[in-house]
Amino acid sequence: MLLKLFDHLTWADGEAVRALDALPEGSAERAHAVMTYAHLAAAAHVWLTRLERRPPAHSVWPDLSLADARALADESLAGLRRHAGRDMGELAAEVEYRNSAGRVFRNTGADVLMHVVLHGSYHRGQLALLTRQGGGTPAATDYIAYLRGAPSPAVAPGTSARTGSG
Repeated sequence: MLLKLFDHLTWADGEAVRALDALPEGSAERAHAVMTYAHLAAAAHVWLTRLERRPPAHSVWPDLSLADARALADESLAGLRRHAGRDMGELAAEVEYRNSAGRVFRNTGADVLMHVVLHGSYHRGQLALLTRQGGGTPAATDYIAYLRGAPSPAVAPGTSARTGSG
């Protein structure tokens, strides 16, 4: 199941990036969306480095272009997906790490991977809102849309569509 969730996450990130990339250069919404996506990419990077017990090259709120953030996300998600493919015994092993405030924590590899998946969903919701506020059409990134192979069209609040997204 973790592998399917990482496949969805990778697909959904690509859809969200395509939608926000259509926002006008220099708009406040685009700037905020790029900053949010850079955080999403960097957080995946940081979690991957924690699993691999190595220091991160980026902070969790880096100043990255959209293209650089996408490249970082692609690299990090591929590494995280490799971890998600490990056997349950390996995923149950605890990983000790320091958070960005320097506090030491221990979590299982499986819990870290689930956090990355859920963290991505949270921030893609923010990206959808920023895309809508910037005049764009948010991507339909629901898991069920991914499974169906073709997302339903995004529908503005207060309107209706025959198929909807659910």
